[in-house]
Amino acid sequence: MRLDIRVPIGLMFGVLGAMLAVYGMFFSDPAIYERSLGININIWWGLILLAFGAGMYFFGRRANSTMRPADESPEGRKIEEHEHRTGLERESRPRGH
Repeated sequence: MRLDIRVPIGLMFGVLGAMLAVYGMFFSDPAIYERSLGININIWWGLILLAFGAGMYFFGRRANSTMRPADESPEGRKIEEHEHRTGLERESRPRGH
């Protein structure tokens, strides 16, 4: 399974950011923002978290699409040849044999 850790992190931050932004837009009382000079902190931080989550998700998905098996890249072929020459590679055997 080729799951990049940025994908679930991006989804988590995206969901939390969306929830915080929606709360700041529709459900919060403007009186609580007197201490922050009238700035709706929930909307702004919700949008920041949403943008961060979208970026993490985008780069995580982009990295998954560019991954290649080792034998398809020059570096991977070099490593495979080195392992074969030095006897480091092992044949995968089914369990129980």
